[in-house]
Amino acid sequence: MPIKKKGPAILLFSITLFAAACAPSHQVGSFNASLYNNGPETGNIGNPNLAAVEENAFIKTSDSATSTFSIDADGASYALTRRMLNESGENNFKSLRTEEMVNYFTYDYENPTGDAPIAVNGEVSACPWNKEHKLIRIGIKGKSIAKEQYPLANFVLLIDVSGSMASDDKLALLKNGFINFVNQMRPEDRVAVVTYSGYFSLALESTPGTQKDKIIKAIKGLGAGGSTYGSGGIREAYEVAEKNFIPNGNNRVIMGTDGDFNVGITSTDELVKLVQEQREKGIFLTTLGVGNDNLNDAMMEKIANKGNGNYEYLDNHDELKKVFVDDYSKFLTVAKDVKVQVTFNKQIVKSYRLIGYENRVMENKNFENDQADAGEIGAGQTITAIYEIEPNGGANATTDPTFTIHFRYKRPEAATSIPLDLDIFDAGLDFASSSENMRFAASVAALGLYLRNSAYKGSMTLSQIKSWSAGAVSFDPNGYRERHLSLLERVK
Repeated sequence: MPIKKKGPAILLFSITLFAAACAPSHQVGSFNASLYNNGPETGNIGNPNLAAVEENAFIKTSDSATSTFSIDADGASYALTRRMLNESGENNFKSLRTEEMVNYFTYDYENPTGDAPIAVNGEVSACPWNKEHKLIRIGIKGKSIAKEQYPLANFVLLIDVSGSMASDDKLALLKNGFINFVNQMRPEDRVAVVTYSGYFSLALESTPGTQKDKIIKAIKGLGAGGSTYGSGGIREAYEVAEKNFIPNGNNRVIMGTDGDFNVGITSTDELVKLVQEQREKGIFLTTLGVGNDNLNDAMMEKIANKGNGNYEYLDNHDELKKVFVDDYSKFLTVAKDVKVQVTFNKQIVKSYRLIGYENRVMENKNFENDQADAGEIGAGQTITAIYEIEPNGGANATTDPTFTIHFRYKRPEAATSIPLDLDIFDAGLDFASSSENMRFAASVAALGLYLRNSAYKGSMTLSQIKSWSAGAVSFDPNGYRERHLSLLERVK
């Protein structure tokens, strides 16, 4: 029976190393992919925990002119796809989540003005892979906040030290990443370290950023061994976060794992219930995935979604810098439960298809339901969504709005949502004349369609995708678009 170890931080730390290596094995639990899978096909050969995604179909506006979805701030699917492309062998990309490909990148959106935590924009252009269709782009940006103005942080690093993590691309990679994370801390921020293998331990009590050497020493000393009592670790991490809770602060558990839980709670539904209870207390969850031999991508994406956090995948050391340094502000939520509802003009739009966001589609009635959970957006973060539409003609597209975007969001500490509305008109742009934001986002979405051999990929070719991307890289603050061009050379 897994047990909880307590004691002084230094003594506990030494016990963690020994017990992780010597803990007895437990019967391995199984992940029920049917709880999450949208189809019978798995996403990648040899890994049943990459759940296949069944793409959204076209919907006639005569049947329903309204489309509602929750935003998705994750970027994991892009990094995981990159790893597949960089490794030899045949890969099945049916698990690819197109919105995470698009939202891996930052877009040149205007910052919110005044007191609003988010700003919204939209655009219509020709569709480059189907001349009879058009694309619409919806953009959202979270308010940028100077680091010195961040709320006080109470972080708990929850680190998987089970036997499955004993490789350079798992625990070793995570340790380097968390060290980068600690180096970004301010003196007044606090961090604790909880580990789990066959049991769970408080490896480091909540420690201020003035003692970075102590925190880093604790992280460097971690070793891997034993089974995976992940649910026990999560419970302990939440208890530590609650004990050190900062009112109106950034209270967050950051879990790094391959997601291979085999002791305690192993059902995704039970884990979801656990993280939902904690988010109501104001403690959010971010998940970081590593490895690929037994990566439970489906579970980590879902519990991060339900835990008011984001899910990222670490495939190499460059990604450590992106997640822990360049995108550090993603760990600071400026708006939660962000929902988008699009109302199409039936006279102008005959049918529409949301590209990606398959597991974020919501019932229209839940748009105004403040009890319905939705996605979060971090400080300075951008979110992009793309629809492909079939024009209907009829109304004058230059004087009548093609669609109206309705938004709802909550401030991080609030329970009541705030509405926003924006009419978007078709300026008659061809794809080449559209904004760089549109051209780059569409090129990444096109790559997703191409890799999964989508029924909706139209006439696109790999050469065209490369050209569209290469022509939209002038805005590239950290060089990730330029690296994307190199990745495209790996696509067959």
